Amino acid sequence: MSQADIGLIGLAVMGENLVLNMESKGFTVAVFNRTVSKVDDFINGRGKGKKFIGCHSIEEFCKSLKRPRKVMMLVKAGKAVDDFIELLLPHLEPGDIIMDGGNSHFPDTIRRVEHVESKGLLYIGTGVSGGEEGALKGPSIMPGGSPAAWEHVKPIFQSIAAKTDKGEPCCDWVGEGGAGHFVKMVHNGIEYGDMQMICETYHLMHHGLGMHNDEMHAVFAEWNKGELDSYLIEITRDILAHKEDGHYTVDIILDTAGQKGTGKWTVVEALDHGQPLTLISEAVFARCISAIKEERVAAAKILHPHIAQFAGDKAAFVEDLKYALYASKIVSYAQGYQLMRAAAKEYGWNLNYGGIALMWRGGCIIRSAFLGKIKEAFDKNPGLVNLLLDPFFTDAVTKAQPSWRRVVSTAVNVGIPVPAMSSALSYFDAYRTGRLPANLLQAQRDYFGAHTYERVDKPRGEFYHTNWTGRGGTTSATTYVV
Repeated sequence: MSQADIGLIGLAVMGENLVLNMESKGFTVAVFNRTVSKVDDFINGRGKGKKFIGCHSIEEFCKSLKRPRKVMMLVKAGKAVDDFIELLLPHLEPGDIIMDGGNSHFPDTIRRVEHVESKGLLYIGTGVSGGEEGALKGPSIMPGGSPAAWEHVKPIFQSIAAKTDKGEPCCDWVGEGGAGHFVKMVHNGIEYGDMQMICETYHLMHHGLGMHNDEMHAVFAEWNKGELDSYLIEITRDILAHKEDGHYTVDIILDTAGQKGTGKWTVVEALDHGQPLTLISEAVFARCISAIKEERVAAAKILHPHIAQFAGDKAAFVEDLKYALYASKIVSYAQGYQLMRAAAKEYGWNLNYGGIALMWRGGCIIRSAFLGKIKEAFDKNPGLVNLLLDPFFTDAVTKAQPSWRRVVSTAVNVGIPVPAMSSALSYFDAYRTGRLPANLLQAQRDYFGAHTYERVDKPRGEFYHTNWTGRGGTTSATTYVV
């Protein structure tokens, strides 16, 4: 009996599409699902006549694999992953590889790498982005974990991954431990930000400018031909044109957004690392406020919202929106990369930031032409501390500034919330300000809590306390820096 090159557990839509992708690239794939009837359904359905080995038990599944055995799980993040690891371990041997392709939280991946390696096996936690279509036609793949595993799975992963226009695979080794899932988490956070900014743009067009869906469809179609060319702009174009029974589908969708947690994880990590991830944070909170639909409807009856109609040049403002969206997008990526840099320092990961941009260049939800410029920036200067300091992006945000400010100020004046765009502009202004009012803030902290402060006329790292009232004495609190 022939043996499989790789095995996959979890035949939901993503799992099915991924194994079909693998098989189409010449690999024989063993498949297993906890509900074993799904195995038969797949083998007799979409997998019929193809190089699949359907298995009805974990033991049979493991025996069907070539050594070193390569097992990939696409199951719900959390307990299911741990359960399958424990089911697999008795049937595997040293040198075999277990892989988790779901949206696991990276600390869980760090723990699992250590656990599986303690048994003599290897472990990979990999981000897989691109949705159902990406899984079938070529996703972005972000593997991390046991470095020794990479040479064994690299030919498969890079074969099935999306390719750039130059034929480069959107997949490469990210780093040890939970690095792969961390980068995927940041990817998802940036995705939250991109989606929220597009929604704010739509809100301004629809309710501020009074534009109809067909007009907005045409604008997004045009934008997708230029610097905003991206998957999310492309699908927004298509969504705005879609109709059901003569009605625009988007108009009948309830305005409450769901979330699965990766955006929240990104924000929590930013807080833990002391990184100002303001735009993505606002994108997460925007979903939270959308979820309290009934409360918002009740509040509207008391607080009387009023959206003033825009009275200026509509075509000129649409052009302003394009540049405001572009500049805000740059800030979102700048913040995301700052978070990855902080995490790499803490966890000892040697992240290739240009390589990460390449991995995101195709196949994934945030894929865009814009990512090519990010790769160029880090290829030129691997030590770049912030994307805003790269000449290309410095020039881009400088040119966009007038439009950016007009959009945010107009939104405030007409009463339309733009939390992501406005937070991006505030971050930009704060980042380029040499002296912020935190001197007063630190004085307040020292006044009520004796938290001390540094002085502009003394070396950094020296801390002082003032007896502001004449009653507090000289005792100060422990100094700490976030």
